[in-house]
Amino acid sequence: MSVDTRGRRGPAAATGWRVLVVESCGREGEELVQGLRRHGHEVCRVDTGGAALQAYGDCDLVLIDLELPDLDGLEVCRGIRSAGDVPVIAVTRRGSELDRVLGLQAGADDYLVKPYGFRELMARMEAVMRRARPRPSTSRVVTRGPLHIDAAARQVTLDGKDVDLTRKEFDLLFLLASYPDTVIPREQLMQQVWGDTWSRRTVDTHVSSLRHKLGASDWVITIRGVGFRLGRG
Repeated sequence: MSVDTRGRRGPAAATGWRVLVVESCGREGEELVQGLRRHGHEVCRVDTGGAALQAYGDCDLVLIDLELPDLDGLEVCRGIRSAGDVPVIAVTRRGSELDRVLGLQAGADDYLVKPYGFRELMARMEAVMRRARPRPSTSRVVTRGPLHIDAAARQVTLDGKDVDLTRKEFDLLFLLASYPDTVIPREQLMQQVWGDTWSRRTVDTHVSSLRHKLGASDWVITIRGVGFRLGRG
């Protein structure tokens, strides 16, 4: 067996994602489908690239084997990525460094080589979904311990005392606070706060200033090589 589907139920069991499995091997495909269903997901399986390009639009996540009978899986990845932002994880026996690079360049959000453990697959799915579709706070007022952020009034207080922020500092802080316990990629921060007029130095400068004004470096946590998340001070 290429997949051990006996992993424990994790947080994803309550999420119920709609997962498209693109797998031409009947036995492997059914093992994967059954394992995902046991973890609470709604699963659809197809065995060709053409069918995948027709079906992915109704799904939250695509798991695709790159060895397909009609199309190269890399072409399918490119097709999905060019049309939208549905997360894709390549699950394949192509295991060389070049294969991984080509898969990621084709649009896969992650790459997993067979044989693999089902717990690892579930962890990678959860990580990809956190990055791709973080859940923002629906409130215009965000409270994080002693930190209080009012978007309508553009006011920040810490321990009841006003914190004087510039417009961009406020936008950066509110964006981080709107995605609690989620790492926001540096590129997303730059695009959403600064648009086309940003640089890496700009982000770092504003993060440093925020930390200084909030009085503690752990209000904004750096995740090396990825981005930032709001801490708890």
